[in-house]
Formats: sequence, structure tokens, C-alpha cells
Amino acid sequence: METIRLNNGVEIPALGLGVFQTPPDETRDAVLSALGAGYRHIDTAAAYGNERQVGEAVHGSDVDRSEVFLETKVWISDYGYDETLHAFEKSARKLGVDQIDLLILHQALPSAFGRTLEAYRALETLLDGGKVRAIGVSNFMVEHLTTLLERATVVPAVNQIEVHPYFTQQQVQDFGVEHGIVTQAWSPIGGITFYRDGSRGSTLEDPVIGDVARAHGKTPAQVMLRWGLQHGRSVIPKSTKASRIAENINVFDFELSADEMAAIDGLDTGRRGGPEPDAITLEAFGREIPEA
Repeated sequence: METIRLNNGVEIPALGLGVFQTPPDETRDAVLSALGAGYRHIDTAAAYGNERQVGEAVHGSDVDRSEVFLETKVWISDYGYDETLHAFEKSARKLGVDQIDLLILHQALPSAFGRTLEAYRALETLLDGGKVRAIGVSNFMVEHLTTLLERATVVPAVNQIEVHPYFTQQQVQDFGVEHGIVTQAWSPIGGITFYRDGSRGSTLEDPVIGDVARAHGKTPAQVMLRWGLQHGRSVIPKSTKASRIAENINVFDFELSADEMAAIDGLDTGRRGGPEPDAITLEAFGREIPEA
């Protein structure tokens, strides 16, 4: 497994298992399959409702807890200094750990950015106290990062954003490189790219990606993950199928050429699959995160 060194020196496995929209009763088996296949990085979130099952799988596996990098996210409903400190306690209890490896803010909250800044200040306190090993953000655009950096004492280690061949957010990535923030890709295989107007189908059926896959004897999914890794990103593919989980980690035995990388880079449509960051409000997306 390749690793990426974060801006505070912490090493993070470059590829991890995501459990977004994975039902709690399927999460435990998916994480156990991943750990058995060699994954050592699991990405969950308070809003996913499956932190407890992630923790049960990690503690019930043959892999020592110290070898597993656990990442989770604070939901917008728990933003604010004291609220975010409590959000850590909720997540830590559900995961069954005293320390979380990477804790990030799940979204910017543009309509209440003061609460977002206070939530990040709480992450800094948790980092200083050794409760977390690294802190970061998710779905932050350049304007959000710029304002955050004007106030923060700790530069985020990670910004987890939607990145796949059809949507690369290069401006956000470039800002991250400039400031030492690792881009972590959610939907790195483009599972969110079922375009509604029919002009694009799934990235898995893209002819350019298909040609590259055939040239290497790999699947389109493996090519997209390799593309992300070669660009220096952390990638978080998700699946609940043991065979797909095993396929997704089998990407460290080949390399794409510069021409192949450029061909995939050229597929960017500039069209976001997920929600618009400015549309995130407490009124529309707020939800109570249960106690542990």
C-alpha cells in the first residue's frame, strides 16, 4: 500500500474504503472484507449512520487497531466550538476509540460560516490535545479555504472533494497543492456520474478509459483509481461487494503513461455530480446526529 505524507508528518494510506450510503447492517461485512483484502484506511462520517459498525469491524478483525487509519467527519448540525468537541466524543464512542486518525468537517456552511470557523477551531483544540492525529475539511471550495486560512492556526491536512475523470475541480486541487493540503477524492470511480441529459453515461463505460484498461489488462475502475493515485491524490472508492472491494485495491502493480494520464485528464466536463457547495444550509441539510 502506498502512503501519502500529510502536512504534519502523519502517513495516510493512499487508498481507503468509503462507506457512504452503506447500510449499517452491510457496513460491518464490507469493512471486514476490506481489511482482509489489505485495506488499512476506512473513511466514514457521523452523517452516514454507520460509525458504530465500522468500529465493530475494526475491533473484530485480525488486524491490530494501530494498523488501521480511521477517518470520520463532523456533520454541519454539530458545527460550533462546543458542539464540535461533543461531536468528536460521539464519533469516538461509536468507533470505540480514544483517538481518531483524521477528523474533518463534512461541508462548508456558507450561510453560517462563523459556525464553520468555530467548528474548525474545535478541531485544532482536539489536535493539540492528541485526540486526533490530523484534521481537515471536505467539500471546501477555494473561497472557503481562503477564509479558513485567514483564521486558522493549523492548515487543513486534507480536503475531501468530488474528483473523477468527468469532474476534476482542478482549481481547488491547485490551491491545495499551493498550501500543502492533500486532495482526497470521493467518488473517484465516478459513481456519481450518471448524467441526466444523456450526454454522458457512466465513467465505467467511457471509451477512452476502456481503451486504457484493455491496454493494461485492468478494469476501468482500476484505471481511474490508478489515475487518481498517480496525480498524488488519496482515493476513497466505496463498495459492499467483496469481489469489487478486492478489485479496487489491486492497483499498485501497473502505471499509466503520460499520454494515458493526459487522455483521462481531457475527459473533464466541469459538471458536478454532487450538491452545489453553496446550496448546503442547515435548513435543507441539517439532521440530528444521535448520541453514542
